[in-house]
Amino acid sequence: MIRINLLGVPKPKRGKRGSVSMPGGEGPNPMLLIAIVVIAGLAYNGWQYWSLNNDAARIAKSMGDAQAENQRLAHVKQQYLEAQKQEAFFKKRSEDIDKLKKSQSGPVDLLTKVSDTVNKTDAVWLISMKEDGNNVNIDGTALSANAVANLITNLRDSKYFKSVEIKETFQDNAVKDMQAFQFTLICEKQAKS
Repeated sequence: MIRINLLGVPKPKRGKRGSVSMPGGEGPNPMLLIAIVVIAGLAYNGWQYWSLNNDAARIAKSMGDAQAENQRLAHVKQQYLEAQKQEAFFKKRSEDIDKLKKSQSGPVDLLTKVSDTVNKTDAVWLISMKEDGNNVNIDGTALSANAVANLITNLRDSKYFKSVEIKETFQDNAVKDMQAFQFTLICEKQAKS
């Protein structure tokens, strides 16, 4: 069969049946495609570089802030530890003062009991009083032997002493105008409960 081309358009060649051609040429220019890909890659890399620089600046600022906060907290921690040391020091000091007050009450109680007892007993004067462990040694002067006996009875009745014993008593001959007796008592304190 013979075909005649009346339109005057050249006949397409057999090897290029499914290809689409652009007007004015045979497809897109490869240099243009490469330029577009390179420009797109450079733009993407530029955006990534800018984004990473912003992230690095943000992280550096955050690190600086964190270091400043760390220094501030280290100072606060140092102040806190110093305050704890002072608290422990004052607590120990307070406990020491309380212990001293408690131990001070022993002699105060002793003096109070003995002075009250001596004040209740007529014609008795104390010369010295010495605390020796659990014992109290009392030296004094009385106008009569009965006054010494009354003092011993009053000391026993005070319930502060477990036992009251007379170590010695004698009449003082140095006093000429009246009768005077020197005495020494040993008093054993009650055990504290």
